[in-house]
Amino acid sequence: MKLASVVGARPNFMKLAPLATALDRRPGVEHFVIHTGQHYDAAMSDTFFRELRLPDPRYHLAVGSGSHAQQTAAIMERIEPILADERPDIVIVYGDVNSTVAAALTAAKLNLTVAHVEAGLRSRDRTMPEEVNRIVTDSLATILLAPSPDAVSNLRAEGHDPHEIHFVGNIMIDVLRFALGQAQRPAGAPNRDGDSAPYVVATIHRPANVDDPVNFQEIMGALLELSEQCPVVFPVHPRTRQRLEKQGIYARAAQLRLSDPLPYLEMTALVAGANLVVTDSGGLQEETTYLGIPCLTVRSTTERPITCTEGTNRLVAANRDVIVAAAREALARPLQGPPIIDRWDGRTGERIAAVLCGDEEAAEPTR
Repeated sequence: MKLASVVGARPNFMKLAPLATALDRRPGVEHFVIHTGQHYDAAMSDTFFRELRLPDPRYHLAVGSGSHAQQTAAIMERIEPILADERPDIVIVYGDVNSTVAAALTAAKLNLTVAHVEAGLRSRDRTMPEEVNRIVTDSLATILLAPSPDAVSNLRAEGHDPHEIHFVGNIMIDVLRFALGQAQRPAGAPNRDGDSAPYVVATIHRPANVDDPVNFQEIMGALLELSEQCPVVFPVHPRTRQRLEKQGIYARAAQLRLSDPLPYLEMTALVAGANLVVTDSGGLQEETTYLGIPCLTVRSTTERPITCTEGTNRLVAANRDVIVAAAREALARPLQGPPIIDRWDGRTGERIAAVLCGDEEAAEPTR
């Protein structure tokens, strides 16, 4: 059996790791990786392959940056001859980035089976490019690997065949559990030497927050105000750094602890020791829920509602006063223990491998 995983961005690499390990244990399975190069910076790509012990890609498409259309088109053009030549039994795509939808569309047109890891997540906000990617990818995939009951419900409501839907659980928790055993807090991080003083971690990168000058000013104002109360550690995404410099905020943000994007293991340790996370990331909503750490997500919607209903996540507007008030409220409360959520157990990679390889029990349609 030949399986091809297509990855291209930081969230993809993390989701690939547990599944690659599980597939490697199965005799008779040939699994290879196609790296699209959507994230081409070593800090956001190569480091993850080393830290998470991922197999070296068989192919690297080196598409680099560009508009959504340019990037998607370049991936499709470069991946088509590879898939046509290799003819894998299943093409596995992950998450909701441009690499995901481009590979799914190309594979479907070659009449190849597509499996989607993290199928069924919906924010109901089609202004987000990721939401469009999710909907299109799920419409093309015939193996829908759902991380949560709400994702299963979304797929059923959209008319997908129940036999194609599999509630496998959250694969991000698999890799988080691995990372917690390996992680070491970065040099210069608060509490590195055992001090228990509170600190906040912030990550902001989505276009709605960093490309809108008003929203960005409000968010940065909130982080600067919070930094007067406790340290705010802010690993800065390349997109965000450009906006900081363009809008003249960078010099005024000196009181924040700014850094380049961190390797995954260092970021995991940093988040695990925090008292609060302010973010617009999807993955951090899940990781903070599993860790029992309060999270403020600067968005009006989330494709991961279970993190709000069962976890520690709260949606907040891109408004300085709202963010500061919510942050101070969260920091004043004692940290609670993490919730127990069905199939957030570190075995999702194994369940996905079982579905892909046709194990009868695991391949049963979800209830």
